[in-house]
Amino acid sequence: MPIVIGAGALILVLVAVFIGVLSAVLPGSSGACTPPPGEGAAADIPANYLQLYVRAGDRYGIGWHVLAAVGKAESDHGRGPSSGIRSGTNHAGAAGPMQFLLSTWAAFGVDGNDDGRTDVYDPADAIPAAARYLQHNGAPDKIRTALFAYNHSDAYVDKVLKQARVYAQADSANPEGTAAQVCPGAGGNVAAPTEAAAKAIAFAQAQLGKPYVWGAEGPGAFDCSGLTYAAYRAAGIGIPRVSGAQWRHGPRVPRGSEQPGDLVFFNSGPGTSITNPGHVGLVIAPGKMIAAPHSGTVVQVQSYERDTLLGFTRPTAHR
Repeated sequence: MPIVIGAGALILVLVAVFIGVLSAVLPGSSGACTPPPGEGAAADIPANYLQLYVRAGDRYGIGWHVLAAVGKAESDHGRGPSSGIRSGTNHAGAAGPMQFLLSTWAAFGVDGNDDGRTDVYDPADAIPAAARYLQHNGAPDKIRTALFAYNHSDAYVDKVLKQARVYAQADSANPEGTAAQVCPGAGGNVAAPTEAAAKAIAFAQAQLGKPYVWGAEGPGAFDCSGLTYAAYRAAGIGIPRVSGAQWRHGPRVPRGSEQPGDLVFFNSGPGTSITNPGHVGLVIAPGKMIAAPHSGTVVQVQSYERDTLLGFTRPTAHR
């Protein structure tokens, strides 16, 4: 349930909304790279809601699975028996399938179906409004912060992120677990070239939103090399644990020839140098990687086009 925003903060709200909308087009601000909705998600989510989650996710740069998880928690996609979902408000004054406080709705309501109305009870309006509100509060880069602003409960945040990972699981779209994963790239969807790369990407996708903790390699938290190490362990390929050793493990891939599943390294982080990179991510599409950046952040999708980029390696070549 979104927390109320005081009327006295209207100017700040309008400025922040502008900044939030602007962030959707900045490098590294795109939504979580997830497989398209598969049979598992389609079986739990009404078709019209699923379509709205995907559409709003594309518009606001937030993974459809996160929006769907919020909708599940708030109203079971409009099917819940609680008061306020289809009319009126609940005990806390929240309304509609995404459970907006009316004061928050006044600031963030969206006419998602262009019918000239912003109807808190219409999922075509409420779902993009929820995406807009999450974006305003830092999603996708600060998804935990954004979800906590939506409902001031760590238990709620954990519940939503757990449900989002369930919806995003690769085997929901691919019961046999062997099909290549797809991620938004410059020219459309990009398929991982090998089964091992697809499995590593699927593992990394399932960790989106988990916190960065130095020295962690799962299951509840990761550092940068702990994530890549665990992803390839899940794919049945052993690589060294730390980023410098992963870089030396090779083999190297020329810039411009990288593929989904390759590791991308950076001359950044403590003790780093051109021979000992301090940061690593997992390539998922041209210019995009999944990475655990640093303390205070979570596993997320980022751009790898930056000045500190050193190069790429291909763990699958060792198989």
